[in-house]
Amino acid sequence: MKYKKYIKNTINISEIGLGAWQLGQNSGWKSMTETEATQLVHKSLDFGINFFDTAPNYGHGTGEARLGKALKGVDRSKVVINTKFGHTHTGTQNYNANNIRESLEGSLKRLQVDYVDSLIIHNPPSECFDGNKNDHYEILDRLIDEGKIKAYGASLDTYDDMKLLMNTTNSKVMEVFFNILHQDTLRGFEQAQKEEVGIIVKIPLDSGWLTGKYNAESSFNDIRSRWSKQDIETRANLVNKVKAVFGTDENLAQKAIAFCLAYDAVSTVIPGNVTIEQLKSNVQSADISISPSIIRELENLYHTEIKKRNLPW
Repeated sequence: MKYKKYIKNTINISEIGLGAWQLGQNSGWKSMTETEATQLVHKSLDFGINFFDTAPNYGHGTGEARLGKALKGVDRSKVVINTKFGHTHTGTQNYNANNIRESLEGSLKRLQVDYVDSLIIHNPPSECFDGNKNDHYEILDRLIDEGKIKAYGASLDTYDDMKLLMNTTNSKVMEVFFNILHQDTLRGFEQAQKEEVGIIVKIPLDSGWLTGKYNAESSFNDIRSRWSKQDIETRANLVNKVKAVFGTDENLAQKAIAFCLAYDAVSTVIPGNVTIEQLKSNVQSADISISPSIIRELENLYHTEIKKRNLPW
């Protein structure tokens, strides 16, 4: 495992992190037992993973609780924990600044820790990113002074939101939607690196499309049922173009993760894992090197073929 800088006053973090949404009960995808969740966390530690991303709404609070229980006994200074605010453990959304402290206290209790390394606003409306018009960031600064968090930021999907957040707040963490099929946030990487803002890449496999296991005939009965038949056909065609750039569909998922890691601004990538085998495969992605020429081809494919499609997430 390789380790990269995240934020000030924390250890370097593993290039592959554990996205802990899958640890909770009824997470909206495939649920797992508490025993399976504990085993996944412990195996992550065995593989050298020291970065854990969670949120109050993952499994209605059980994601945080299970993560905290699994990490009990592990030296707190050896792991880095990021949690969120905005999507509550009851399944509702509440972005009111006055709810930040209560939300964080609930997370700390479930995680069984005195502080989290970072707290981010969980995919809020775009107007929340303007530090000149919101009280959120003053409250978050106070939480840093109190030692309850070390840094804050937001989870977001577009370059415009990245730019607004960096230009108007003291945010030092961003969890960004970025993968081969969604490269808009790449435009903010240079500024983030200059300003020492840690970048967590979410959805690196485009909700499973960049594993190569779906095609134009695929259908879904879970959260992915949001895609229309046309969306599915379009994505399948674009994934075939990605495979053509690589020259093979072998290890597509690992290459998709390696693509994200090819950018120096990225601190860590958090692919989903519901089994130990998936976890192992994701960890092995860090050993794959994508050549600069392939990176350029994939960027060109995005600008010439993908960007105009305006793919729904």
